Amino acid sequence: MLDGRTSPATDLRDAARDVLPVGAGMFVLGSSFGLLVVGSGLAWWWAPIFSGIVFAGSAEFLLVALAAAGTPLAAITVTTLLVNGRHAFYGLSFPLHRVRGRVARAYSVFALIDEAYALATSRPAASLTGRRIVAGQVMLQVSWVGGGLVGALAGARFAIDVPALDFVFTALFVVLATDAVRSGREATGPLLAVACALVARLVAPGEMLLVAMALFVAVLLVRYRLTSTGTADA
Repeated sequence: MLDGRTSPATDLRDAARDVLPVGAGMFVLGSSFGLLVVGSGLAWWWAPIFSGIVFAGSAEFLLVALAAAGTPLAAITVTTLLVNGRHAFYGLSFPLHRVRGRVARAYSVFALIDEAYALATSRPAASLTGRRIVAGQVMLQVSWVGGGLVGALAGARFAIDVPALDFVFTALFVVLATDAVRSGREATGPLLAVACALVARLVAPGEMLLVAMALFVAVLLVRYRLTSTGTADA
């Protein structure tokens, strides 16, 4: 196995090199999450709890908004599953087979966020070890939790108020979708998402987010089915 060919120090150094630029961004974004937590009326210690147990950036921002609004637990659960459902597909190509040990594999599954997937799948297979994968995921979570804690403590101590902070992650995904369309990789997906949001707004304005995501998932499944059928017939 590759882990036997490299030393722990080498794997940690490689993981730190991988994570450094991404981790810095996660720390800054995590601090905005911490500010959002205290700005929503929750105690500062909820920031590290959310980040430590949930560890899913977009879901955490959404969870804070839903919790502050008093949303029923069932609705929060379904919404979280829909938001993080993409991770089930990540697992199909994530190099989990390189991670040895039940505890390490369990943590690697838990910490499979977008950034960890991008880093692991973009590195040469010959140099990717289980230790390097898990170490990178730990560093990413430390960056996120640390940023959230700093932001929450700063917000609680100095009463920092940043208007519309809950729009940070929305803006991030808007930028990612725009880049995807401009590069020609995906154009119909964002359009379908907008259409589903408009339909949900008209049909169920009180549960717009939940209905829109459920409808979008259903549309994607139908599109995949039609595309795979057409490919098979050809």
